[in-house]
Amino acid sequence: MPIIRRTCLSLMGAAALGTALTAAGPVAAQEVTLRLHQFLPAQANVPKNVLDVWADNVEEASEGRIEVQRFPSMQLGGTPPELIDQAIDGVADVIWTVAGYTPGRFPRAEVFELPFTMTDAEAVSRAYWQLAEETMMDQDFADFKVLGLWVHGPGVIHSSEPVESLEDLNGLKLRAPTRLTTKLFSDLGATTVGMPVPAIPEALSKGVVDGAVIPWEVTGALKVNELVSNHTTFGDETLYTTTFIFAMNQDRYDALPDDLKAVIDDNSGLEFSGFAGKQMQSDDAGPRQAAMERGNNIIELTPEQIAPWKEAAQQVTEDWVAEMDEAGMDGSALVQRAAELIEENSQ
Repeated sequence: MPIIRRTCLSLMGAAALGTALTAAGPVAAQEVTLRLHQFLPAQANVPKNVLDVWADNVEEASEGRIEVQRFPSMQLGGTPPELIDQAIDGVADVIWTVAGYTPGRFPRAEVFELPFTMTDAEAVSRAYWQLAEETMMDQDFADFKVLGLWVHGPGVIHSSEPVESLEDLNGLKLRAPTRLTTKLFSDLGATTVGMPVPAIPEALSKGVVDGAVIPWEVTGALKVNELVSNHTTFGDETLYTTTFIFAMNQDRYDALPDDLKAVIDDNSGLEFSGFAGKQMQSDDAGPRQAAMERGNNIIELTPEQIAPWKEAAQQVTEDWVAEMDEAGMDGSALVQRAAELIEENSQ
């Protein structure tokens, strides 16, 4: 065959291939990789039992057109308090963070962190999402796409020395998780130290703190049960909880085709928030059992012992309400509405 003939056929073949690729173009253009960034090790309960569930469901529902790459333990760089800005700036596409890592930035969310407000993590997580839809989405959370909002189970004081009464807090160096718990424990005589969760084991082992206030579920990954031997719980009451934010870069979401936006939306929101809260509280059981098997001292305060704690904590709530009022956010209304939503979701 003449060379020119072969060249023409080759060009025709290339043109046909180009046409075929062009026809397939819209499908290829819809393939998306999302980078999910968070602060805990991959084997910790939340990454394993909540975030991976979300990511796997999104990948499956998109029929493989969305891939979620998971980056635990701040592998994309930065520190945990920087996560929310990483979502806003596009350093990561999706992040999970603690609202309190940037104190005062998400003031309305703090209503669920007030002492003795949390009842059941699933009910409170649903209430958190609903209150956010009413008051936060276009205010506190306006700079990113919110995927989920939830809280963990009852907070526990894990300490080197037993903590049974308010007097036991005097002089205790205690890692506090939120702005409000920092105020509470400081007011009660403890020396509070703020730090992200991953820093707790080193701080305990080096004596930087004598104890840490965290839920049971994360103590296994941090080996807290091996670093301290006393754990103070509050019976049917909850001293505190922490609010979490699961967020996506808004531009990244907006750039998705409508059917892939629907995949994200269908796997996020109220139901996912309730699931996440319920899962976190469920994951308290294993580490608590492990502490018991080690022979650690599980202190379960009675209602009579809890009463002075509740009385002392009331000042924190009153101060928070006044602070919100001064900022024009009607703190009393937020407290009342949060309580109503928790009650509705508890039935």
